[in-house]
Amino acid sequence: MSGRDAPERPSGQGHAGSPECASDVCLTCSDAAVAVTVLRLLDDDLAIVDTGHGEEEVSVALVSAAIGDTILVHAREAIGVVAR
Repeated sequence: MSGRDAPERPSGQGHAGSPECASDVCLTCSDAAVAVTVLRLLDDDLAIVDTGHGEEEVSVALVSAAIGDTILVHAREAIGVVAR
């Protein structure tokens, strides 16, 4: 991992309203972003994306995404457009 490692959490201690952390490092708190492909744009700044493992709904409120774009997503929020 990078020099900004996520804090370790005891097993069973998740975030309010979220499932418990499954490992020593909480993915929600880490700095990881995932590249996905925009399949459909929805109302309310949402999009359906292909994660490579299935489809998910994410927010695209912070980026100007179009169908076919590859975007970086962290915590279900698009944070950048990688390729058009």
